[in-house]
Amino acid sequence: MNETVRPDPEAFLRAAAQEGRGRLKIFLGSAPGVGKTYEMLTEGAQRARAGTDVVVGIVETHGRRETEALVHGHELIARRIVPHQNQSLTEMDIDAILARHPQLALVDELAHSNALGSRHPKRYQDVEELLAAGIDVYSTLNIQHLESLNDVVASFTRVRVRETVPDSVLEDAEIEVVDLPPDELIERLKDGKVYIPQEASRALTHFFSKSNLTALRELALRRAAQAVDAQMLEYVRAHALAGSFAVGERVVVAISEQPSAPGLVRAAKRLADALRAPWTAVHIETRRSAILSDAERQGLAETLALASRLGAATASIPARNVVEGLRRFAVDARATQIVIGKSSRSWWFELRHGSVVDRLVRDTGSVAVHVLPSDDDAPVRVRSRAMASPWSKPADYIMTLLAVMAMTAIGRLMVEAIDLGNIALLYLVPVMFAAASYGLRAGLFGGLASSLAYNFFFLPPTGTLTVSNPENIISILVLLGVAIVTAQFAAGVRAQANLAGESARQNAALAGFSRHLTVAASQDELMQGVCAEIARLLDVRTVLLTSSAVGPTLRAAFPPEDRMEQIEKAAAQWAMDNVQPAGRGSSTLTASDWLFHPLHTQRGVLGVLGIARDDAGLALRPDQMPLLISLLDQAAIALDRMALEEQMLDVRHVRERDRLRAALLSSVSHDLRTPLTTILSAAQELRRDHALPLAELIEGEALRLNRFVANLLDMARVEAGALPMRIEATDLFDAVASAVQDSRQTLAGREVKVDIPPDIPLVRVDPVLLHHILLNLLDNAGRYGDPGTPVTIRGARTADALLLSVIDQGPGIPPGAEYRLFDSFTRIEGNDRAKHGTGLGLAIVKGFAEAMGSTAQAANAADPPGACFTIRIPEDCIIKDMPQDERP
Repeated sequence: MNETVRPDPEAFLRAAAQEGRGRLKIFLGSAPGVGKTYEMLTEGAQRARAGTDVVVGIVETHGRRETEALVHGHELIARRIVPHQNQSLTEMDIDAILARHPQLALVDELAHSNALGSRHPKRYQDVEELLAAGIDVYSTLNIQHLESLNDVVASFTRVRVRETVPDSVLEDAEIEVVDLPPDELIERLKDGKVYIPQEASRALTHFFSKSNLTALRELALRRAAQAVDAQMLEYVRAHALAGSFAVGERVVVAISEQPSAPGLVRAAKRLADALRAPWTAVHIETRRSAILSDAERQGLAETLALASRLGAATASIPARNVVEGLRRFAVDARATQIVIGKSSRSWWFELRHGSVVDRLVRDTGSVAVHVLPSDDDAPVRVRSRAMASPWSKPADYIMTLLAVMAMTAIGRLMVEAIDLGNIALLYLVPVMFAAASYGLRAGLFGGLASSLAYNFFFLPPTGTLTVSNPENIISILVLLGVAIVTAQFAAGVRAQANLAGESARQNAALAGFSRHLTVAASQDELMQGVCAEIARLLDVRTVLLTSSAVGPTLRAAFPPEDRMEQIEKAAAQWAMDNVQPAGRGSSTLTASDWLFHPLHTQRGVLGVLGIARDDAGLALRPDQMPLLISLLDQAAIALDRMALEEQMLDVRHVRERDRLRAALLSSVSHDLRTPLTTILSAAQELRRDHALPLAELIEGEALRLNRFVANLLDMARVEAGALPMRIEATDLFDAVASAVQDSRQTLAGREVKVDIPPDIPLVRVDPVLLHHILLNLLDNAGRYGDPGTPVTIRGARTADALLLSVIDQGPGIPPGAEYRLFDSFTRIEGNDRAKHGTGLGLAIVKGFAEAMGSTAQAANAADPPGACFTIRIPEDCIIKDMPQDERP
């Protein structure tokens, strides 16, 4: 592996594209509180002292004194005020930074979502604009905000992070890991250096458990190592540096058409998993690839598909021989481990060709080579390329013979002017022409014909095949030998050219396919484009089906198809469920006329692509399988990207709709308050002075409308996340008594039973929000309980929470509606619980409870029978031991 390494053109172009741009440095942490902002400000101060022009674009200190002290030494760019839902938010002023144009800008919290009305929806997009302007940026990021790790983090923390940044942000960034052992971070939490004490106590039992912090720390260190490794490879490729740079392990497995190849792939997968390393399955295309049988091609394609399913990158590289191709690929991939199988060969084959494994071990230098024996102990029969190559067409031999005759005519014209030895050289022309144009067999035929023609027409006695001079026999043999060797070389060059041409055609097909996918404007257009392009490239019929509640659904086809038979749907469903091909040409449901291949990404199976031929034959030739796999991978990525874009668009629409609805509710509610106050005052005056029944009716309805307006305002505050909170120690006896007193009109004619143990502890909640919760629950019980039945308020202490329940004696909650009841504007229709109301009361209960760190639950009670609504106050909100002078 000591050959000269040339710069990678693509890496060189990417490096050139960075010229003139600012450099991004990310301080990456495993969790909040590890000191990312502190480290960023400290390094920024060092740069400023060294003469760099540094400004603070935006920094969130979260009230930490040490961080605030570091900010004071920097020039601050004033934040921009953004109006948002009747309040003012502040965001980074990107225009002010661009106008100031410092050398370095400090921008905290890279994953932050900007307020509506900002130039970009995400802060990392603001940073991209600063970098494009040539400004260096320091920023901070927690590992859970990385898009590719979002699902992984949610799987063990049970917290879904909503603000994420794409992985591409890390590609060109310098990364500094700000690390803190979990035990030290937990101590910082307990000391109140990360969150306020109430929030810290809750965090320690949820997100900030030691197991979670340890897993997040491992993710941060590993992801940083991967990013640094990728940047190192990019650098050495752009600068043509030799060596494997084996800082991180990289595995390459060489596969062939042999039956033992799948086992080799599985072994490489185990090795890569043990090393936690990326791996690639590579097939080296040589002249022998052209003579593989259909069964061998099919096996090779299935092995490549297996490697792809197991998570490997796949490649097919044309080369003169296996050792040269594998060695060159290992250099390009900077491989540290090569996995190869050793087949049982005959001693005669080893004598003639040598051992691929021995040559690879000898020539690969510092790369570790893992040699696995073949599963089959029987020697592999290797067909000779010359004998196994296809016979040429009769026209090819005729053209070769005509070329020999042309050279003979030229030689006869020049026989008096040149020596006979030089005339023999003329016959190399038809030999090279035949071998290069028609293959090795035609070249050998040309060599034999040339030697006969040279003997017959030029060697004395001419006109016969007799050779009078023994020296001329040597000339004939040399001519024949040179012709054979020349034919071999010419045929080899032709085979290499064919392989290179086929590789170039596949690359061009993939590039064209990718261009067609990028111009699609919708998912349906993209699916139709996938079907049309694959049908054109492979000369097949195509259909694309996706999963639905009724089974596989036809979404696109080329040429158009209007329906699928039941056997086709069964094959498509099996391919989706098992992530393997099904149908004709596979090993499952072969009665189907279609062959279905799954389109899958890391997020799962997106659909299946079906292919078939008009002649009802096999859908795909074995040699087309590698191209199909590449096309399917590109199609799956494009479909996944389109689905994500449409989901993000839907999310933006929902957010905008919610914003408009909240603004409308707030506006209407405020506009109704003034006339309602006037109506209530007038009705109360009329009832007091004249005792009119209509005045009492007006007052009652106005009070009901006033509660409706209050609910609208409360709901608008809940959805805007703008609830004013004042957490304090609260006695549940007092809270319940106050709520019952204010609900006496709603509960007129009903007995209220309070069942709260006398030793129930105080709780840390917002008494105003708790009062509103109890009012809404009592109002709900008064409207839905059977007439004349009592309402029960019950308190209970459990091992990890305190439960406060309001129970009515009515028809209860229909099965399956326990969660829907808490949605905004939801009322259960078609049963006895359908009463007049807005459907906001329980949604407000849920919103207020969650704002205080509690939860709201609904269920049917057995004693007394009816609906039971429970507020669950968690352990960290319960005051276990409170000094007497602090009690309310």
